[in-house]
Amino acid sequence: MRCLILAVACLLPTVSLAAGPVKVDAKDYSCAQLAQIIRQSKKVYVRLGFGGRNFRYPPAQCGPGDKLGTASLRDGSGRKCLLDYACINDPMSMYNY
Repeated sequence: MRCLILAVACLLPTVSLAAGPVKVDAKDYSCAQLAQIIRQSKKVYVRLGFGGRNFRYPPAQCGPGDKLGTASLRDGSGRKCLLDYACINDPMSMYNY
């Protein structure tokens, strides 16, 4: 019984770290709200029409094959936003061959 409790206690943090990104639709929020959601949620997938972009905060945590960049998008009111901490595909990365 003690081993079971210890195993559960060790696995709980890994489950929370492995959680997928929060999915957000860009047309439902303003630029300031999107930036705040990215900072609070740490991993966010923002839908932009048919496609989307991944954002991670802090920005140094992009995955292999990605690089840090900025993303330009339109928010719910039609204003153009420039958001930092976008993880975009890096064509020069050795992971993408």
